[in-house]
Amino acid sequence: MTPAETEGLVEGTLLVVGALLPIINPVGHAPIFLTLTADQDAAGRAVLARKVAINGFILLLCAMFVGDYVLEFFGVSIPVVQVAGGLVVAGLGWRMLAAKEEDLAPPPAAIDPAASGVRAFYPLTLPLTVGPGALSVAITIGANFPSTVQPFIMDAGSAIVGALLVCLTTFLCFRHAQRLSALLGTAGTAVVMRLSSFILLCIGVQIIYNGLDALFGIGRLAPH
Repeated sequence: MTPAETEGLVEGTLLVVGALLPIINPVGHAPIFLTLTADQDAAGRAVLARKVAINGFILLLCAMFVGDYVLEFFGVSIPVVQVAGGLVVAGLGWRMLAAKEEDLAPPPAAIDPAASGVRAFYPLTLPLTVGPGALSVAITIGANFPSTVQPFIMDAGSAIVGALLVCLTTFLCFRHAQRLSALLGTAGTAVVMRLSSFILLCIGVQIIYNGLDALFGIGRLAPH
């Protein structure tokens, strides 16, 4: 690999990480992950964190490499994905925000591999970690891959490495979410969880708004 190709790979990787990491926001989602896995001990939470990272990596790669074709096949546009996904995210945030304290922190349970696999995908991977916003960005990145072989290989390599770095960061944040909770204490954790739930609700509403704006231009109709 020539120095120019290496530089291009690094720049492409940083571009993918810079586009996906703020949307996936593993640091901000760590308290929510902790809330949704409150019935698991440290070992169970570590298993779920690893599965979420793997699921997220696979989802991001699928979105980048085939997402555009899948949406075209079913006649679904990205704004429609944003509206539907935003509803799911907002619903999850509302359920967490309205839940009672005892529902947020149930007693620890034994690890059930089958059940943990289902939960690791929904809702922990989709829509919490890799939500409609991240999928839209990933599909957009993939849609801009060049059609010629050599540039495609370089861009595809950057996309794979970038997605891997983002998911590795997500794993580390989720894996050590309990330490953050210990630093905050019981009261601080409860406050952060409620605040994170509200932010998740707001993110869902914003995603819905972005989709509606792309479909109907409602942002241009709003008074200034």
